[in-house]
Amino acid sequence: MPGAGVITGQVAGASHGNPLKNGFITRQYLWAFSLTTSLFFLWGFAYGLLDVLNKHFQNTLHVTKLQSTGLQVAYFGVGYFAYSPVAAIVMKKYGYKKTFIMGLSLYSLGAILFWPVAAMTDKTENKQAIFGGFVVCTAVIACGLATLEVGANSYVSIMPPVSVANFRLQFSQSFNGVASFTGPLIASKYFFGEDVKHSNNNVQYVYLAVAIAGVCVAAAYLFTKLPEPDASDAMAQENQIITSMDGSEESKKMTYARIFYGFATQFCYVGAQVTIGTFFLNYAHENGGFSDSKGSQMLSYGLIAFTVGRFVGTALLAFMSAPLLLGICTLACCALTCAISSLKGGSGGVICLIIIMFFESVQYPIIFVLATGNMGRFTKIAAGAVVMGVSGGAVFPPIQGAIATSVNTRVSYWIALPAFIEIFTFAMWQWKRAGFAIGLPKDVIPEVAEEEGSYHGGDEKLAVDDQLDNKNEMEYVERARY
Repeated sequence: MPGAGVITGQVAGASHGNPLKNGFITRQYLWAFSLTTSLFFLWGFAYGLLDVLNKHFQNTLHVTKLQSTGLQVAYFGVGYFAYSPVAAIVMKKYGYKKTFIMGLSLYSLGAILFWPVAAMTDKTENKQAIFGGFVVCTAVIACGLATLEVGANSYVSIMPPVSVANFRLQFSQSFNGVASFTGPLIASKYFFGEDVKHSNNNVQYVYLAVAIAGVCVAAAYLFTKLPEPDASDAMAQENQIITSMDGSEESKKMTYARIFYGFATQFCYVGAQVTIGTFFLNYAHENGGFSDSKGSQMLSYGLIAFTVGRFVGTALLAFMSAPLLLGICTLACCALTCAISSLKGGSGGVICLIIIMFFESVQYPIIFVLATGNMGRFTKIAAGAVVMGVSGGAVFPPIQGAIATSVNTRVSYWIALPAFIEIFTFAMWQWKRAGFAIGLPKDVIPEVAEEEGSYHGGDEKLAVDDQLDNKNEMEYVERARY
């Protein structure tokens, strides 16, 4: 999912030692970690419902495919593009606890507003106004989700011990994946059942449950004394030398090029990912002959494949070059996009839609880390720019909707192909900068001592000066890995 799963300055998927054996969270942070992990489930569930609502509102409110993409514009444009900077300012000024409570409040407010809007469906003939109300509700929810995502990813990644931060964040992300396919499964029964498929009554009850869940978690944060991590690492980062992938100092011109290229690539990735899901149900119905209920189930299978792909990708990144893995996955996506856009009738195209989600799963975190790693004082600027690339999810769907309305849904999927090609060029550029490495050097993975954040020697000890502190060792590992 967009926005989930990145550690600035860390290697996605790297695991030093066995985190399950050595531990990946301290006792002091155990409750805070558990509570924050629940946030990943909340926004995963909301995203899982988003694509389902497109087809549901086409059925109940008789909006066109192009008009239905207003949900994506509100979600990614208003929430992630426009409101994320506000969330970052709040987090910097007021800390994590107030940021989480603000995000959960907006999330719950947007969800509860679904109730009066859905209740008005049968009382007015102006269906366009009702749909506009749902778009506003989605925008409010998205503002809350963007706030939670800005805070949660950062908070989980900087909890001690830092040496296994990547494993800890990947663990939290797994709940995001589980929630994302839970949404369509629920929708297949409560949105597309024979007795409710032309009504919005069940929509208000589903979102009422969402609002109650948000209020409960917000109350838990309100009465929790949330530990705030030490900011010393952030201060050290300001003085860090900007380095390229081979460890040499990077020119300012190349730094800005990497930031811009990273933004463009993330823009294309999120745009392509959202186009795959937005009209999944339309494609399954028109090209595959599936009912909306069955199509919703098929979408949940695709999101399960996405979740599985995350775990597989994490394992591969432990010994495989990240740019190479990104290139392989994007090539697979290019081939599958051609198949999806070309196959006429039958279940073949729908199966390709499910498979492509598997190969999409690792791309967001890899792009983020390749674009922002070892940026020193430019880290926050780079991270902000790449996060703004999520706005691609607000641009691609309307274009796809226009093509689907004027031609057909199958042809509209060609829009994802140039996006995946752009991601492939970014992967090859980064792979070239990494010296076309296929695997990882065997001497760059240190073992983790039982003491938090410390390393000890072994058969695969890093050949670095003994005076380097733990932070510099981790940066050395990162440069070698990428």
